[in-house]
Amino acid sequence: MNHVVTVKGRTAIRIVVQPSAQKTKFIGLHDGMLKLAVAAPPVDGRANKEIITYLAKFFDVKKSQVHIFSGERSRKKLCSLANLKESEVRNKLIDFGG
Repeated sequence: MNHVVTVKGRTAIRIVVQPSAQKTKFIGLHDGMLKLAVAAPPVDGRANKEIITYLAKFFDVKKSQVHIFSGERSRKKLCSLANLKESEVRNKLIDFGG
């Protein structure tokens, strides 16, 4: 399971985004990454804002603790989560393959 990693001392998750979905939610795994349907178009950073909002709520952290580390203009993203251990993130994601 290489979708949860540590980058520069912070836990991060690798996601692949499906923009313009009906609802923002994790929908499984794709190519070793978590697949996230996003209810926003990839225009003017709206999808990225939606991703940050969703991840903050899902992991119960502040939006300021979620950062798109790489892939801001790509469907494949690496998102870091401050103040969360890798084991905590994996436990939250257990339904999606850990």
